[in-house]
Amino acid sequence: MKQVYLFLAAMLLLCLAPMPYGYFMLVRYAMMIACGAIAYQYYLRNKVIATWVFGALAVLFQPIYKIALGRTLWNVVDIIVALLMVALFILEWRQKQKIFITKKSNAPERQPALEENQFVFRLNGKLAPNELLYVASEEDKELNELFEKNPELIEGWGQMIGFHVVYLPLLMKRLADKRVLQYRSPYLSDAELKEVAIGNDFLLQYLDNPKDKDKLRHGFIRTENIHRGDDGKDKATNRFYPLSSNSGESITDQLHRIGKQIATEDSQLKLTGRTFDDWGDSMPEDSLADAQFNSQSEGENTEDLMEEVRVRIAKLRQRGIAEYLLEQLIHPDNRLSKMVITQDYRILLPDYNDMEIKMEPLVKAVYLLFLKHPEGIVFKHLPDYRKELTNLYIGLRPTGLTEKALQSIEDVTNPLLNSINEKCARIRGAFVGQFDDHMARHYYIDGLRGEAKKISLPRDLVVWELSDG
Repeated sequence: MKQVYLFLAAMLLLCLAPMPYGYFMLVRYAMMIACGAIAYQYYLRNKVIATWVFGALAVLFQPIYKIALGRTLWNVVDIIVALLMVALFILEWRQKQKIFITKKSNAPERQPALEENQFVFRLNGKLAPNELLYVASEEDKELNELFEKNPELIEGWGQMIGFHVVYLPLLMKRLADKRVLQYRSPYLSDAELKEVAIGNDFLLQYLDNPKDKDKLRHGFIRTENIHRGDDGKDKATNRFYPLSSNSGESITDQLHRIGKQIATEDSQLKLTGRTFDDWGDSMPEDSLADAQFNSQSEGENTEDLMEEVRVRIAKLRQRGIAEYLLEQLIHPDNRLSKMVITQDYRILLPDYNDMEIKMEPLVKAVYLLFLKHPEGIVFKHLPDYRKELTNLYIGLRPTGLTEKALQSIEDVTNPLLNSINEKCARIRGAFVGQFDDHMARHYYIDGLRGEAKKISLPRDLVVWELSDG
């Protein structure tokens, strides 16, 4: 609009000269259209006074019902309106300059030059907040022996400075717990579990500049901040604190000095504001159960399980670098196990070290019902499966059905109740409590809301030893 203001001002000032009648008519039309458009723009911006001013000018200059003011008065109006247009041009130009300067000042600063003990890692080389990791590109036998025989030394020092200190060989011994590794990859044999190993140079593979590896001989690193690199990818700036048994300084004095240095750097970061706090985690009325179904396909996770299941999983979960190492070392390959339903209704996974999945009788009966129907079951049709579910439950409880059992079967097949969701949660928990969800999801009941719920395990992997299987 700025150029329009100057153009209209020039046309109005030319009206002061002896111009032909047709020119004055052109000015009237141009001013009517331009002032009307400007008034509309101000209206959209909620500028009430400006809207009325330019609306009035559009009416004043309109050529249909001419307003006779006389040549002298029209010349005064032309001059005043021309000055108004010039003033608006200057005002909007200044506003644009102010916005440009503000945007420029708010633009992200280039990553400052690295200090002597700062090194850039690719993002998968970052650590969790308050995590300090020992790294070494070359071995320091005396240090290794000290840490392995006296883990309380670095753990106690870490607690004193407010950091969780990680020494990878010790961490790997903890992660090598059979329960932890087999939870993530239940198909691993004992022999395969023993082969899982890692060295203190593990994270150095993620250095943005591989040549920096020679500078990180042995010491601790911690992630100071995350920044966007020149290649457009996020990077981690890690601080390095050398530690050596060959130094003229004792290990204790070195640790004390590193603690003080970290505290000083943290204070400076808070002053500059360069710290980071966050790192990275319509339905039919006749089917209330379906509306409340927690579907893993819709992005919900094992945190949705019942409290008793969460407790079991929490014991196996790791945090920070430990969790990351599990991701890196053991790449689950979705190696699915066969499922065997024995004659006595046991559920076995022979390819997962003969794992048995245990469930309460009614929960197991619900599971077997869905297992028998690979096409899935729509919750609102559950009453149609009541008799089949009852027969399965009788197989699990051959002594007969009590009134309480019959009521439970009726409840679980009632789509207006939440009983079926509770059973599905327990089924999910039975599997996720034994091995990781990335494979367990093939075994439990899942599906999108409003659609049939099913078990996605290929049925050629299911072996029924039941006489009626």
